[in-house]
Amino acid sequence: MRLICICIAWLILITQIIMVTCKTKNHVPAVIVFGDSSVDSGNNNRIATLLKSNFKPYGRDFEGGRPTGRFCNGRTPPDFIAEAFGVKRNIPAYLDPAYTIDDFVTGVCFASAGTGYDNATSDVLNVIPLWKEIEFFKEYQEKLRVHVGKKKANEIISEALYLISLGTNDFLENYYIFPTRQLHFTVSQYQDFLVDIAEDFVRKLHSLGARKLSITGLVPIGCLPLERATNIFGDHACNEKYNRVALQFNAKLENMISKLNKELPQLKALSANAYEIVNDIITRPSFYGFEEVEKACCSTGTFEMSYLCSEKNPLTCKDASKYVFWDAFHPTEKTNLIAANYLIPKLFAAFR
Repeated sequence: MRLICICIAWLILITQIIMVTCKTKNHVPAVIVFGDSSVDSGNNNRIATLLKSNFKPYGRDFEGGRPTGRFCNGRTPPDFIAEAFGVKRNIPAYLDPAYTIDDFVTGVCFASAGTGYDNATSDVLNVIPLWKEIEFFKEYQEKLRVHVGKKKANEIISEALYLISLGTNDFLENYYIFPTRQLHFTVSQYQDFLVDIAEDFVRKLHSLGARKLSITGLVPIGCLPLERATNIFGDHACNEKYNRVALQFNAKLENMISKLNKELPQLKALSANAYEIVNDIITRPSFYGFEEVEKACCSTGTFEMSYLCSEKNPLTCKDASKYVFWDAFHPTEKTNLIAANYLIPKLFAAFR
């Protein structure tokens, strides 16, 4: 226990040092986010979908204890990354009417929970497809140029840090659930299909002025509480087949990123691979101060997310910091913080 406390104390100290250093040497004027529920800060609140988290207990550890639409008890990685770079404390959702272009000058989130690279994935729960996130970005650029002037806007767009995080839903919500993609693709072919879409997406962002990109691949998706719960014949252990798929996809994604760094002028894209740190947390939870890794904090901790996650359920945990996962699909704020702290030094080295 003493060793754990010392490790956590050092982690906090190192994070504070990084944040101070970043604020004094920061060349990132804004943080702009694309992706799924791992980074959505509330866009799904404003669309016609069942996949929402704008109610308690979501957000119970966020500032003021308010649910924002983040699929977490508190903050997500982009919030921590933006704060570390001295940009802002929390990244607002583009569709949130509480914010204006004045708030979006230093950062904005276009992500939508439930989406993926594959348009068919977004259709499952009627959420925002990736192509629409690009359209929102174009709209944002027009508003930004009106608000701060063309020259300043172009500078913000080119110097901003772009965080991209998606892919999990393509496999767990689409490929392995519905037969359509499996009839047309082997899993390897589907990985290639998604990477091709990811490449096209990066090329579009580059054509729109983006130069600093951080692309997060997949974490150990076979170890999510939902996957453990359904792995009945595997004694509710991690689904290692899914984890292998995640590793293979990440390798292909990294190859694509390396290729585009050579091909696209002034592009600096980073593979912000969080698989290793999340896997270490899952493998050695007590080292990071966690007590529960197999089940999530919310309700029974096995199948629940969105409206199935209830604060009234007596099984919902009192202290989320003891849990790796908040609901059956998403990490707790503490896990997000550890993952962000793992990535921040790499981001700072690449984009300061």
